[in-house]
Amino acid sequence: MKHKIRILSLSFFACQLAWTPVLAQKLSIQSTVADCGQTGYMVPVTAEFEIRNEGPDSLTITDVRTDCGCTTFELPRKSFGPDETFTLSLTYDARMLGHFQKQAALYSNATNEPVYLMMKGVVVSEILDFAGNYPYSMQELKADKNRLEFDDVNRGDRPEQIIHIFNNSDKTMEPNVMHLPPYLSAVVEPQQLLPGRAGKVTITLLSTKIHGYGLTQSSVYLASHYGEKVSTETEMPVSIVLLPDMQLYDGKNRQYAPQLQLSTDSLTLGLVDGKMRKSATILVSNNGRSTLDISSIRMLTSGIRLTLGKRKLHPGEQTKIKVTVDRDGLLTSSQTPRIQMITNDPDHAKVEITVNVK
Repeated sequence: MKHKIRILSLSFFACQLAWTPVLAQKLSIQSTVADCGQTGYMVPVTAEFEIRNEGPDSLTITDVRTDCGCTTFELPRKSFGPDETFTLSLTYDARMLGHFQKQAALYSNATNEPVYLMMKGVVVSEILDFAGNYPYSMQELKADKNRLEFDDVNRGDRPEQIIHIFNNSDKTMEPNVMHLPPYLSAVVEPQQLLPGRAGKVTITLLSTKIHGYGLTQSSVYLASHYGEKVSTETEMPVSIVLLPDMQLYDGKNRQYAPQLQLSTDSLTLGLVDGKMRKSATILVSNNGRSTLDISSIRMLTSGIRLTLGKRKLHPGEQTKIKVTVDRDGLLTSSQTPRIQMITNDPDHAKVEITVNVK
């Protein structure tokens, strides 16, 4: 399928224009350079040049010479009347990976010297342009997400998340991720992001470098240039949930695993039945045949206080979680109120308790 680029388009999915008119005696070209951006391998790319006859007589195109056999041209015809506008198309076959610059010499009766047209771009194995939206502004860099969540990760996993980015400025950027913790790595493609162009950032989690199970939280900063000052505008919160190793309970050993049971997996606090209810208790039981270990219990939003009776429950034992809320603090939070528990129960390694506030 041919990948066509019109140089009149201002979209970042099309050509970026160098609006420098070239005027001859009878011939006007709005732009002689078309930046075609990225195209896929063996996906021909076409640039269209709008040409106008500004002379009082007919304009005749006597010849078009391309610099290699991999580039072809198309003209509707060879002669054009006064004030007539027409389009000359150049198509590159894109059979080599990497950057390309292809030229064509346009000969006519308008001038003794040819006018040179150039199309340039890059042939890639994977198109980096992203057809979705970029709702988040990181100053002049836009992105399709503003937080990273790695859920239900087992030790040894290397999950990836991709952030699609877009240069919304008129200057070339060198995007990078600042303040990376040891357990995260980042690769930015391309390293230089031209104005109006798209790219991507691949964030990889190195789970073996996280020490504790449960929730780990941090922040990274998506910068448009190296050395950029960090700010809340460029901050991207990161949350990771590392699950305990459950190999001990594989196969026949499953029958000896601990079994978590909660009296409820959701709470409703605040104004309930006309009365203000600021706290509640959840009963936690171990109905299994080995010790239940609650390795982590955390609030995933502000405005909640927790008290856990004990973290290790022998078979048949119980404990309590007391939950107290600050209603005003919860109502101003942008996140859904949740409590998260990490246990060694293979069926309930991660448990989340929702808190509804009225």
